[in-house]
Amino acid sequence: MSAEELQRYARHLILPEVGIEGQRRLKAARVLVVGAGGLGSPAALYLAAAGVGVLGLVDSDVVELSNLQRQILHGTAAVGTSKLASAAERLRDVNPGVELALHEARLTSATALEILRDYDVVLDGSDNFPTRYLVNDACALLGKPDVYGSIFRFDGQASVFWAARGPCYRCLYREPPPPELVPSCAEGGVLGVLPGIVGSLQALEALKLILGVGETLVGRLLLIDALKLRFRELALAKDPDCPLCGTHPSIGELIDYEAFCGVGAAAEPVDDSPEIEVRALDAELRAGKRVVLVDVREPFEWEICRIPGSVLMPLGDVPRRFSELDPGAAVVTVCHTGMRSLGAVSLLKSRGITNVRSLKGGVAAWAEQVDRSMARY
Repeated sequence: MSAEELQRYARHLILPEVGIEGQRRLKAARVLVVGAGGLGSPAALYLAAAGVGVLGLVDSDVVELSNLQRQILHGTAAVGTSKLASAAERLRDVNPGVELALHEARLTSATALEILRDYDVVLDGSDNFPTRYLVNDACALLGKPDVYGSIFRFDGQASVFWAARGPCYRCLYREPPPPELVPSCAEGGVLGVLPGIVGSLQALEALKLILGVGETLVGRLLLIDALKLRFRELALAKDPDCPLCGTHPSIGELIDYEAFCGVGAAAEPVDDSPEIEVRALDAELRAGKRVVLVDVREPFEWEICRIPGSVLMPLGDVPRRFSELDPGAAVVTVCHTGMRSLGAVSLLKSRGITNVRSLKGGVAAWAEQVDRSMARY
């Protein structure tokens, strides 16, 4: 190790569990971080600072202003630029001795095995179910540990899924939930500091795996309640019937994960109810067509912005307030990005409101494509 490295990693080197040999292991290690967002930001920063030899990043997004509340890799000056370019600039400043491998693309079934193959540890900082299943399956097929984290509002989860030594993600969640019932952070929000906590825990687990010290989260699921500041732990066991890592596995290759999670179906009819594009709805309203706009967001969201003429009916109130709607009226349900409104479509149709559609993309798409003066959040 160079004199500069001895000084940079001095606080590692005096730890008996790390020392010179451990720091050399870190320098020889290759870690891939999937996603340079809320979870990937703190994880990448700490992995770079720790001296991981090769740090890979996978992301295809650009920095948005709404990211900055939690994605600490990026700053205001980076808004509108590539997340990977922004991340690389920050990480090289943190530790110029770390080699960065930038994969500016979406991780897909066609590319995952090739990208993951060269890494020792994979850290999943994604925010959607298709990517979580994809990372899990690719890691299992390649024999790699998958350092998992997830966040929503004030709740977080962390674990290490390593099919060779314990359960995989499918052992915990055999099937994904229906897409219309899974709000994203854009829909449900997240306290900005929470991904910092969970992402740091993921970095900690990755470092322990590389160093071979301590007890990792293999076979354990850590649950975090940020409001009460409570940590709970659930023991996880390998499922002998798991289709990926069980006794008689049926999955031997990567599949279409968007289809598996029903994401592709979100753009198709839900219970035979199609979505309507924002421009099409705007055209109908301008033509004088009578359409009842039912906004299923929460009151605080409604105060931020709304489509003129819409009626506020939060999703949780729909089952008891649906009778306020004319069964024969043309109804369009509206939410932030179009997920909760799809759930509202199913609820209303089951209660006899048959002429109902969901606004694709919600008020976010309306603000982008129809009314650029509308406030965004």
